[in-house]
Amino acid sequence: MPVKKVPVRMCTGCREHKPKKELIRVVRSPEGEISIDATGKKSGRGAYLCADSACLAKARKTRQLERALETAIPDEVYEKLEQQLCAVCSEEGTR
Repeated sequence: MPVKKVPVRMCTGCREHKPKKELIRVVRSPEGEISIDATGKKSGRGAYLCADSACLAKARKTRQLERALETAIPDEVYEKLEQQLCAVCSEEGTR
């Protein structure tokens, strides 16, 4: 039997290619709201991050997340994303 192809995405923070299931999707909705997409199915422009706050910090410093989502991101949104990222990471740790 042929081996099923695993979708790979690049983390905007560390720029490493990893399987899509290992990464967390950040999405900019058509209304302009930026949030974490736990299901990976929300409509809008998406970017991927490792489940690590260091990757978010690096993406923030280099503005890679802003480039990927094609919008300016205020500091309040970054703080909200960091809190959501910590919540998602703790949920994955309990599984």
